[in-house]
Amino acid sequence: MNPGGELGKITLNEGRTALSTGRSGHTASHVKGANQPPLLETTIGEALEQAVEQWGDRPALIVRHQAIRWTYKELAEKSAALAEGLLAMGLKPGERIGIWAPNCWEWTVTQFATARAGMILVNINPAYRLSELEYALCKVGCAALISADKFKSSDYIAMLGKLLPELGELGEGPLAAARAPELRHVIRLGEEQTPGIINFADVLRAGEISAAGLLNAVGGLAPSDPINIQFTSGTTGTPKGATLTHHNILNNAAMNAEVLGLTERDLVCIPVPLYHCFGMVMGNLACMTRGAAMVYPADSFDPETVLEAVAAEKCTALYGVPTMFIAILDHPRFGEYDLSSLRTGTMAGSPCPVEVMKRVVGDMGAEEITIGYGMTETSPVSFQTRRGDTLERRVSTVGTIHPHVEVKVIDEDGDIMPRGVQGELLTRGYSVMQGYWADAEKTAEAIDADGWMHTGDLGIIDDEGYCQITGRLKDMVIRGGENIYPREVEEFLYRHPKIQDVQVFGVPDQKYGETLAAWICLKEGEAMGEDEIRDFCRDQIAHYKVPHYIRFVSEFPMTVTGKIQKFEMRNAMIEELELGE
Repeated sequence: MNPGGELGKITLNEGRTALSTGRSGHTASHVKGANQPPLLETTIGEALEQAVEQWGDRPALIVRHQAIRWTYKELAEKSAALAEGLLAMGLKPGERIGIWAPNCWEWTVTQFATARAGMILVNINPAYRLSELEYALCKVGCAALISADKFKSSDYIAMLGKLLPELGELGEGPLAAARAPELRHVIRLGEEQTPGIINFADVLRAGEISAAGLLNAVGGLAPSDPINIQFTSGTTGTPKGATLTHHNILNNAAMNAEVLGLTERDLVCIPVPLYHCFGMVMGNLACMTRGAAMVYPADSFDPETVLEAVAAEKCTALYGVPTMFIAILDHPRFGEYDLSSLRTGTMAGSPCPVEVMKRVVGDMGAEEITIGYGMTETSPVSFQTRRGDTLERRVSTVGTIHPHVEVKVIDEDGDIMPRGVQGELLTRGYSVMQGYWADAEKTAEAIDADGWMHTGDLGIIDDEGYCQITGRLKDMVIRGGENIYPREVEEFLYRHPKIQDVQVFGVPDQKYGETLAAWICLKEGEAMGEDEIRDFCRDQIAHYKVPHYIRFVSEFPMTVTGKIQKFEMRNAMIEELELGE
């Protein structure tokens, strides 16, 4: 079940990496994480059972906007009931179950229920609209969809009516929909009744009275079984379904929990979306491996509900992407909330500005805050700063390699770079996904014959094994033969006292091939013009790094997970300036 000992007693051999020698005798940018602790060889369902044995009466799930406060025993009972209910509907282990909803208790119960029933949970972005939903359902062949009724400006039930008109004529049998032929059942949240759609509460209730016997019905589940599909957003093309196993995500969660030093006394504030690895793996599963409590401030991110949750629940850890932390720090009522309980947390999802990290430590008091780096395809985290790292390390790098993970930095020819030299990061180990669902070609492009996941990220590994992310292969701007990495320019502009957030990217240019553009969000009450930005840059950075186009905006286009969509900014500038490609 668990050769590494109790879930709550994992320890890491921090900072230990294997070294290898590269070309010219230099130490190579090739690091291997420690071999301890042993990887967990359990399923998520088994791990939840262990959590109940150790921390059954401890708080497990606190959902403030739904007034839910459950212990681990109660969470396990709810998830077992839902698993029974899904099985009673005729759904089988290995079938795909989509969930299209914002953060709520039903999402978490579904996460654990599908894992216990051996079904593959398909995370569907709450921001998806009709065509995107249709694509997701059909790409992986969902047999059932669990849906909220609405979220923000999206009326899910109305969209489902358009996609699945057969729902209105459905009798007692399963759905047979022309546009989603493998979909047999639609389950909705909320109390209202919709023709052809089953209510979530009814499925849960059916499971509570079922005598089928969950463990007997799903015997033979293995840690290597696929259990989750997450669509990677990407910047071009259709989304790809990264397929992850129990082994992938449970172990990554356990390593994250250890880095943060989580125990059953911790309460982790999770304002990041559950549909993303940050929420469901680093949040939910990491808490479960240590008996910590999951705290959801609201159905989606709002800075004041986060402040309220941390203060009221005395949260000890806080998660978020940089844009979330910026919004919290800059909230006009920030100083009114007592955040003294905060100890740790993780900032991840996109590069973390140095100045923002310093404010999180200094103004929020989260002195043990960490930065994590990874990608959905690697479950997600590969590098993470440690709580004992110096502030300089924690604001300038993404830390050192996780146990049982291997990373190397290569050049265009595939040769390993010396330490301190930039190249593309490749990752290998237990955390690498099985592949993209039903897409062997894209899988082969991403994972080579030796098992290396090509991240597309540019990075540098220093002599002590710390990694700095310097950009994306496709983000590099080549202006008249000069290579420019937008991240470097962004970090410089963050120093301006009037700037809250900034994104730099390349746009076509007739003379230079490409040139730089910057979108800038100013702090509340501040005003400035383009010339002030250029004066600030003058003599401080190379002339070719000074943005040629500058726009002041109130927000950036981004995914629900807070990842900035630079391609949207680029497209907007191309259209505005009639630049062409």
